Amino acid sequence: GIGGAFQYGLQVSIVNSPAKYIQSFIHETWLKRSGSFPSEEMITLMWSFVVSIYSIGGLLGSMSAGYVSVRFGRKKAMLFANFPTLLSAALMGFSRLCGSFEMIIAGRLLSGVCGGLALSINLMYAGECAPWKLRGMTAITASTAIALGKFVGFALGLREVLGVDALWPVLMATNAIPALVQLLTLPFFPDSPRYLLIDKKDKEGCM
Repeated sequence: GIGGAFQYGLQVSIVNSPAKYIQSFIHETWLKRSGSFPSEEMITLMWSFVVSIYSIGGLLGSMSAGYVSVRFGRKKAMLFANFPTLLSAALMGFSRLCGSFEMIIAGRLLSGVCGGLALSINLMYAGECAPWKLRGMTAITASTAIALGKFVGFALGLREVLGVDALWPVLMATNAIPALVQLLTLPFFPDSPRYLLIDKKDKEGCM
């Protein structure tokens, strides 16, 4: 769940605490580029894009989860989902340095794609790998990972941690950490038995 449901919970909560800093960054960037002050409506519109574009990415990711999980397998699909996450972390982390609030919007879109993919495949992969007696309990771990991700996002956003003006790009880029953890650990996990048997016709591998 660290690269699946946890990522979803983290991205849902992490955007709350740096809201005023990102809006201020949008204001400053707009002023530097155009030489005129943006209207409050424009700042609100850009901030709305930052927040809501995650849902668009999530829709795209969840719609493609079925195809990707069959084409590459559950494990490889979850591994692939980490690459848009790392790219999104880089975009959001360097957005202030590059003076581009569009990079935050693009990063949120990519992290949404990862969230939609990983959340769907996380449930599929865990359920198919679990013994049938433990399947219900295993499925619940996704909800636990979402809640844990939200908690970590809120905790990181505290002023005593990363919730300050100087560190909000670092806060927005923290989704790279669970992605790296999963990239390093998931290759040692087995493939889904159902995928091996039904999609790959590998009965021996399934057994």
